[in-house]
Amino acid sequence: MAGLLEGKVAIVTGAGNGLGEAYAKLFAKEGAAVVVNDLGGARDGSGADKSAAQKVVDAIEAAGGRAIANGDDVSTLAGGENILKTALDTFGRCDILVCNAGILRDKTFANTSEADWDAVIKVHLRGTYNCALPVWKHMKDNGGGSMVLTSSTSGLYGNFGQTNYGAAKAGIYGMVRVMAIEGRKYNIRVMGLAPGAYTRMTSDLPGRKDREPDPLSLPENVAPGVLFMVSDLAADHSGKILGVSSRGVREIKMMETEGFEPGRPYTAEEVAKNADKVFFPTPESRRVESVRMVQPKAPA
Repeated sequence: MAGLLEGKVAIVTGAGNGLGEAYAKLFAKEGAAVVVNDLGGARDGSGADKSAAQKVVDAIEAAGGRAIANGDDVSTLAGGENILKTALDTFGRCDILVCNAGILRDKTFANTSEADWDAVIKVHLRGTYNCALPVWKHMKDNGGGSMVLTSSTSGLYGNFGQTNYGAAKAGIYGMVRVMAIEGRKYNIRVMGLAPGAYTRMTSDLPGRKDREPDPLSLPENVAPGVLFMVSDLAADHSGKILGVSSRGVREIKMMETEGFEPGRPYTAEEVAKNADKVFFPTPESRRVESVRMVQPKAPA
């Protein structure tokens, strides 16, 4: 049987280890030729070593797949252009892009230096732009394709000590929503990914440090969800955000309440009085309402 990606060419950034490595290997197994991009730096973005990408390529080729290593820096537009050039020069086209490369410099907001802020934004948010823009132009002129841009629950829900990372990942959510709209006429499908996995980026987080990882949280158990996203199986789901983790696969949506709609000038006090319409119920308010509903009526 032909694989889900038979005859396609995929670029995966940050694919020298962790999630990106798992995506690249699974895509190759499913028939894609893969550009394995990785600068080969440390978790904080320092350093560079192309051998990380080459090691993944060697494993793919040993298994009978096709791949090429690329060590360009996603944080520059020239790097993004060179990554696409590698795909075109080697395989003649690009059908799939997964923007996965990232770094961490976690600190509370008050302790986040300008350098730490800029580095994280540059790799995650600007890096996604740098890689997506040249690929977008190629897809626009060549019949379309699919992109998966990596957001995070840190940006969608928030997480202590990750203001820089959360801001970048929330920005990527915005990119997905707008690019999906603009991509319709060009057959370019864009989805957002909020992954949860045990990798070098997350291995020392509270609750994971010095503990054996849950097997379901390993990158190879997240990769099938991303394979679905880049394949034709997800053809009707552009613009959507999927959370993929040990819990499985689920859509994440932005929602709004019914709201307070006075249809006339109003006061701040009126907003407060209508807070039950403005805000979503809190867990505490739900418990209170539940108690009210089950309380027996007083005897007449």
